[in-house]
Amino acid sequence: MTGSASLQDAYDDAVAHLSRAGSPTPDLDATLLVEHTTGMTALDRLTQPDKPLNPRQHQALRTAIARRMSHEPVHRIIGWREFYGLPLSLNPHTLVPRPDTETLIDLVLPFARHRAGETGSCRVLDLGTGSGAIALAILNEVPKAVATGTDVSAEALEMATRNAQGLGLSERFTALRSDWFSALSGQFDLIVSNPPYIPTAVIPTLDPDVRDHDPLAALDGGSDGLNAYGLIAARALPHLADGGRIAVEIGKGQRSAVAGLFAAAGMQVAASAQDLNGLERAILFSY
Repeated sequence: MTGSASLQDAYDDAVAHLSRAGSPTPDLDATLLVEHTTGMTALDRLTQPDKPLNPRQHQALRTAIARRMSHEPVHRIIGWREFYGLPLSLNPHTLVPRPDTETLIDLVLPFARHRAGETGSCRVLDLGTGSGAIALAILNEVPKAVATGTDVSAEALEMATRNAQGLGLSERFTALRSDWFSALSGQFDLIVSNPPYIPTAVIPTLDPDVRDHDPLAALDGGSDGLNAYGLIAARALPHLADGGRIAVEIGKGQRSAVAGLFAAAGMQVAASAQDLNGLERAILFSY
């Protein structure tokens, strides 16, 4: 990518570079990076394909393409990702929210809406909130809900707070620095979490987009990937209101083991949900 270029030429060149680098979605990546660096949309490319990029735009696109070719996720390059219809800003201390996690939102919304309608509120606890994705998606869908998002990372909590403010949800969202339940008091109607669930030995084999760019603490679930589930199951009940529910995202093949941990703590599976690939992805527990 040298010299000046038209919008269409720059896009085509970006697709070619990303394809050679092994991107699984070169067209989408190129579309997002062109829009991010030039301000020109896919519609502009259709209606003004010969529009030239200025030197600043061209250099910014070249830099972004180089970053993507080195396996930096495109959403980290552009600094945000949409989750459940909400634009969420990211930083190095937050996971990039993924469509799989929307399965968890779909699973808990019927309970959250019912609880809010029945009692006038639904108090939500999001353990390991990161960007705030889960909590904020629930708040956006359930106007009477309030949420506390916890994380051990102050930088992640800053991002969750910023996202809540940007979405107009800050009056119903509280960020709390806590190692799981350590700094918590009170009870909640719904406890949710997308905890780290990848076995430690598997992490070196992950796609470099994930392994080298997502925070390790949000990935590493211990030797069997189940450390966080055991902790949540063992410590959640004092923080769960009567008739409340707990919901967690799980990894491939983990349903039986996770259900067993919660059963040992006196909880039973109330519902579960599969992701778009047909994998069991989220479980809802009752007590």
